Amino acid sequence: MRVINPCVMVPQIDGDQILRNLERYARVCYKSEEKIGEGTAEKLLASTLARGHESVIEHEKVTVVFICDRGVSHEIVRHRIASYSQESTRYCNYGQDKFGEEITVINPFFFNESLGESLLQKAKYAAWKNACLCSEKEYFTLLKLTNSPQEARSVLPNSLKTEIVVTFNMREWRHFFRLRCAVDAHPQMRQLTIPLLNYFRNNIPVLFDDLDYGDNLDHFSGKHGAENLAEIVIC
Repeated sequence: MRVINPCVMVPQIDGDQILRNLERYARVCYKSEEKIGEGTAEKLLASTLARGHESVIEHEKVTVVFICDRGVSHEIVRHRIASYSQESTRYCNYGQDKFGEEITVINPFFFNESLGESLLQKAKYAAWKNACLCSEKEYFTLLKLTNSPQEARSVLPNSLKTEIVVTFNMREWRHFFRLRCAVDAHPQMRQLTIPLLNYFRNNIPVLFDDLDYGDNLDHFSGKHGAENLAEIVIC
């Protein structure tokens, strides 16, 4: 069994081009294309969002790949204005060589087994790891008993690593971050979404700089510090 950390694979976003495109689309409403100039996109879009007129930003989208556990992916797909492609446990046979003949699980950062942790924390991590190992063992047992991957998957854990390709338009990304970066969101969801929001804020500030959830690191202080936030991989 492999244990890995979550991450998010994102494209290099050309925020300036996205803003220029959105300005052009927005000005169709007013037939004011002649006003397009240096810095006009930022002003127009900031004013548009301030008035709550977010429909215009639906014309641009960004696709990312979340590498996370299955439990987190179940929350991601609750967002309806989206396109998804996800690693399938119906068709992926983790007993094959290309998967290393093992399952891969996501390390839950709140179960920390580092040397500085208490015995209680070590016991929590051991309980989680043993449960995953047991699931892996019985999964391979079912495969050997001629069950198909889609039947054997019944015993796979929520911690199983999955890859899910997610495409949202800009309006839906704003909605996604409002819900999934909030303090009451699942800690492993926030582990992914806080650094992703900060990436969006850095690259398309006009559309995301009013969302301050990316500064809220509750769950990530002390022993579960900000170093546990997921890595953003530019691809």
